[in-house]
Amino acid sequence: MFLPFFDNLRSGGVPVSLREYLSFLEGVKSGLTTYDIDAFYYLARATMVKDERNLDKFDRAFAATFSGLEGISMQDMLNAVDIPEEWLRKMAEKHLSPEEMAEIDALGGFDKLMETLKERLKEQEGRHQGGNKWIGTAGTSPFGAYGYNPEGVRIGQKESRHKRAVKVWDKREFKNLDDSVELGTRNIKVALKRLRRWARDGAQEELDLDGTIRATAEHGYLDVKTRPERRNAVKVLLFLDVGGSMDPHIRVVEELFSAARAEFKHLEYFYFHNCLYEGVWRDNRRRWQEQTPTHEIMRTYGADYKCIFVGDASMSPYEIAYPGGANEHWNAEAGQVWLERARETWTSNLWINPVPEKYWDHTHSISMIREIFEDRMVPMTLQGLEQGMKDLVR
Repeated sequence: MFLPFFDNLRSGGVPVSLREYLSFLEGVKSGLTTYDIDAFYYLARATMVKDERNLDKFDRAFAATFSGLEGISMQDMLNAVDIPEEWLRKMAEKHLSPEEMAEIDALGGFDKLMETLKERLKEQEGRHQGGNKWIGTAGTSPFGAYGYNPEGVRIGQKESRHKRAVKVWDKREFKNLDDSVELGTRNIKVALKRLRRWARDGAQEELDLDGTIRATAEHGYLDVKTRPERRNAVKVLLFLDVGGSMDPHIRVVEELFSAARAEFKHLEYFYFHNCLYEGVWRDNRRRWQEQTPTHEIMRTYGADYKCIFVGDASMSPYEIAYPGGANEHWNAEAGQVWLERARETWTSNLWINPVPEKYWDHTHSISMIREIFEDRMVPMTLQGLEQGMKDLVR
């Protein structure tokens, strides 16, 4: 019965195994989702999706299998789609208020609702808009879209407006977790979570349930115990390229910075331009007046920091390879020298590049930076960030 669903999941890029599919069927057979389409959806998702990156792919496959009614007529759906009427009845009971159910009962109940819908589909010709009888839009008929009726069956409407339709066939909530879409702060956080090392520190502010139970049993009275909250103990040193060719990437870098500050308790950051040289800064408005010597940074932050460079690595090769090659000041030592020193100081290091990976081979300076970092460069995509975080913990 559900083989088309399984095929749609596999063809849609969800790596569902036969064992997971059989677990899903076992859950359905045991009655876990009887008459509840929401429970059916969550059971299928829980048993057949192992990675949050595939949630949106799952939603698309689910919609392709169990909805997609915009392309066919409602009459065809009522005649052809084998959905137990009891499911629809239970959905109405779940989503409608007692007052709305009473109105439906007064008109003849759910059976009368579906019977009337079939009759009006037969009588109606063409599109109808407004009014209170024909199937159309912006009216009060129980059948249609963009209107209102407590008994409504939604047809062809992009989304619910009053949240009172008996049947809502399509819903997608996880678009920005798909690794094929543009990054946002939310899914950057998902990727950064791969870089974790838990430790308990700070004030005694979290309930210690096991300790409370143990102390209560020992003392014979309720003895509440607390403990420091568990936090991500990873230390991160972030170097951010700003200005020039990085201007088109400002938004995504801001999102990365915002996500990093939320995820890592121990985060230090500095700015540079194009390549690392003898000085870095925290405030771009005072970059020339308040620079911090790079040597001082290397002495201050120990080897236990994870060092991450964020930049497009797009510059003149002279800025990397030669003294005096920097385009804004005279650098006594080549940028490559400083990058190599940084990698020696912080052996766990990474370069994140917002330029799409397919363009890297077309820019000589990107190839040079990749060589300096021994190919530890990843694109600023969800998949790239996850791979980079895994590289940092090795």
